[in-house]
Amino acid sequence: MRLRLRPVDTSFYELFTKSAQHLVLGAELLAEMLSDSADRADVAERMRAAEHAADETTHEIVKKVNSTFVTPFDREDIYALGSGLDDVMDMMDEAVDLILLYEVTFLPPELSEQVSVLQRCAELTAEAMPRLQSMKELEDYWIEINRLENTGDKVHRKMLANLFSGEYKTIDVLKLKDVEESLEGAIDAFEKVANIVEQIAVKES
Repeated sequence: MRLRLRPVDTSFYELFTKSAQHLVLGAELLAEMLSDSADRADVAERMRAAEHAADETTHEIVKKVNSTFVTPFDREDIYALGSGLDDVMDMMDEAVDLILLYEVTFLPPELSEQVSVLQRCAELTAEAMPRLQSMKELEDYWIEINRLENTGDKVHRKMLANLFSGEYKTIDVLKLKDVEESLEGAIDAFEKVANIVEQIAVKES
């Protein structure tokens, strides 16, 4: 029987929770960016600030790992989880930036569906991070994220079919495809985070 001695320090869990909360804000800004009445330059500026804050939290996680002798779980898993959370934010920031830079005027309804999926993924991830400390009640989280990722895949395929239906100008197809692929990448990144959490839970059980 292997005995695990867990450190009392809870700062890692707090940092992961903080990192996930950045993603909730990022998803909210994405939803705002898709609004017809949005000041897109302002939303993009706030998203850049949110992405910068998320980077700072990721740096805090790395710094904490490098300065801590006994970590709550394997160092490589801490690095992977911190990096995975950061990747989600980067993809959402990219989507907002593309909408602004491409001056996209028409946003198909599938984009709103994808952003709704992202918002739910962000909420679930933020709720799950504090539970890493006990490693309890996490299975429902990664199962639901996987289901949401499957939903996102279906919306992605539907979006591509519509884009290549001949209804859109070629330049608009290229712009919207880039935006959609950023959203799809963010959803995939959420699933990667959930997979890392599952691996950690299995190791620690």
